Amino acid sequence: MEFANIIDHTLLAPETDEVGIIDLCYEAMEYEFASVCVNPSWVKLSAKLLSKSNVNVCTVIGFPLGSNTTESKVFETKNAIENGADEIDMVLNIGALKGENYELVEKDIHSVVEAAKGKALVKVIIEACLLTDEEIKIACELSVKAGADYVKTSTGFSLHGATLKDVALMRETVGKSIGVKASGGVRSIDDIKAMVEAGATRIGTSSAINILNGKLNLNSIKY
Repeated sequence: MEFANIIDHTLLAPETDEVGIIDLCYEAMEYEFASVCVNPSWVKLSAKLLSKSNVNVCTVIGFPLGSNTTESKVFETKNAIENGADEIDMVLNIGALKGENYELVEKDIHSVVEAAKGKALVKVIIEACLLTDEEIKIACELSVKAGADYVKTSTGFSLHGATLKDVALMRETVGKSIGVKASGGVRSIDDIKAMVEAGATRIGTSSAINILNGKLNLNSIKY
């Protein structure tokens, strides 16, 4: 199905239970999504369910605020990989970025990249809705410098999710060197197409099934 192979089928709600994760994984296999994106406590179950499929297990680190210590993010990363994670979506230290402590931000990302090296992809969630355009550029530049595989727009738990403007700016900043993931507020096929045209190479959404089945067509992206 069109676009399925670039979608991270996402379920990060705190009330998610085992049945929800099982359903998520079986849906991901049926639709051949790129990955399921789950909270760390569900990585082991997801990895078991998806072990004979081509669907990756993605999890979130330092989520959703990004203000955890670097050491705790490294531990989370290693633990997630031990439990079967193939992809790591880490939240950068937003306060440090806004406070212009760029050395800390880069070290934070690089430490997670090193912990995952050769074992899992690393996507850096920059939470673009909290940043100025200049801060978005700096966040992307630091992510590239630290060795990340992707930059990602949003956690989905802040002011709003991905916008075309932010995705285009992120792609312009990183060039072709790494991927760009648009996450949050992607609610229709038209949204997905627009995000890809703006430069996204991965889409994170909790509405994937409805989108691909044409049951949801609400463009709620804020520009």
